Amino acid sequence: MTDTSILNALNDPRTTRRQFLALASALGIASASATSLWTGRAQAATPKRGGTLKVGIHSGNTSDTHDPGTYVTYSDIILTHTFRSYLTLINTDGTLGGDVATEWSAAKGATEWTFKLTDKAVFHSGKKVTANDVVASMNHHRGENTTSAAKTLLQDVTDIVDNGDNSVTFKLGSANADLPWLMTDYHLVIIPANADGTANWQSADGCGPYKLTNAEFGISFSLVRHDDWHLEGAYFDAVELLILNDPNARQTALVTGDVDAVTLIENKTLAFLQRDPNLAVENVPSASAITFPMLCDTAPFDNVDVRKALKLSVDRNELVEKITFGAATIGNDFHHSPAMPYWPDDIPQHQYDPDRAKSLLKKAGMQDLAVDLHIADNVTSGAVDMCVLYAERAKAAGIAINVIREPNDGYYSEVWLKKPWCVVSWGARPTPDVMYSLAYKEGAAWNESRWVNARFNELLLQGKAETDDALRAEIYREMAQIARDDGGTMIPFFPNWVYARRANVLRGAEVAASWPLDGARGASRWWFDS
Repeated sequence: MTDTSILNALNDPRTTRRQFLALASALGIASASATSLWTGRAQAATPKRGGTLKVGIHSGNTSDTHDPGTYVTYSDIILTHTFRSYLTLINTDGTLGGDVATEWSAAKGATEWTFKLTDKAVFHSGKKVTANDVVASMNHHRGENTTSAAKTLLQDVTDIVDNGDNSVTFKLGSANADLPWLMTDYHLVIIPANADGTANWQSADGCGPYKLTNAEFGISFSLVRHDDWHLEGAYFDAVELLILNDPNARQTALVTGDVDAVTLIENKTLAFLQRDPNLAVENVPSASAITFPMLCDTAPFDNVDVRKALKLSVDRNELVEKITFGAATIGNDFHHSPAMPYWPDDIPQHQYDPDRAKSLLKKAGMQDLAVDLHIADNVTSGAVDMCVLYAERAKAAGIAINVIREPNDGYYSEVWLKKPWCVVSWGARPTPDVMYSLAYKEGAAWNESRWVNARFNELLLQGKAETDDALRAEIYREMAQIARDDGGTMIPFFPNWVYARRANVLRGAEVAASWPLDGARGASRWWFDS
């Protein structure tokens, strides 16, 4: 044991007083001294106002915009949670909480949902947030002409009504028990309404914890505290978000103190950084996923045996061990993480089986298959190495995978949804319905493999309306089995959120698992210790 271990324990919010004092005793630290250290920590845990938080963010593009319907990068996600608000939010303990909405209730078998709004929410422009703004914000993602990626999430909504009493009612064509959870989706921000009822996203006006003062997409963002924010927090005076797509530059900036936190660190340096007493590393299991979507309407991926062969040609255990260094959970090719409810743990796990893969390719008449796989460095920690290792193992099945390294800037606008086979990093979603509606439903803008399965889509509608947990679990199990056996998405693992902050940046006892940086809300939930 070393002095570093006592410092790490002191900085770890999971450490209890009893654990800390026991460790101090083992290190020969006097009881009075240990108690003094613990008392100082307790005092430091009380949030303090002041300072400028600087955050290095991976995955930011010069093509990003303020249009919430086009949000796709981690830069978008961190920024919008810093300067805009939602109807609901995910708390640090994973439960659902209120943001602009204070309460909600269902009627008519969950075909109507009414949200009561806080009377404290104010836009940065000084305008009070009204039900009319909420209606305009949601309608931005609805209708035939919308280009929003979130259109599919609101497809069952037939009308959104301003009730005239600071509440809104969503009317649905079919029941949706998950609608309040759906309102946490990062596209569904609250923005001011124009006189004609459209949403004024162009002004970059928000009602979140910080006010945007300067924006250079793909480069940096500057913000100052919104003193009229309707929730608790926003302890920093200002926030600087810096786009640092290069992993070495991002990590160096953290170690040298040029930034106070980063959204992604390289897993291969995880153990080293954890030993640095000046840093606090978060390694948070989540419902995020790394996916390898194959366009099912494009040869050779239009053949289900080819898709199965590629799923059987990856050694998932090896990727978790050598690429994530254990900071992940093995995936089974259905986009439904163990961190989500209704996880079907009895479906047989896809194993590395090059002989069976070779047999499937022979059946398809595609022995010696050669395919291109597109990847960028900032998709995930060790992204390129992951693909190279996959390609090496696939050779045993007679598959030649040509790994193509793409630029970080523009990857999600120029590669994802366009190239026949690529790699994608998906953030966490709160329920299977939200995930399947976004990425697997026929016609969804983000159906990344262009996969269509009639039975799957039939079950998706049933799952939305089912309120019996046992029956709902059966529905999602069958959907997962169909996606595993027929779908166009290979999922090697569900990665942890691995990010870090300087030790003088403090947080509460729990950290959200929905997005990196404490559910993308570190700017409003964290504070400096001095």
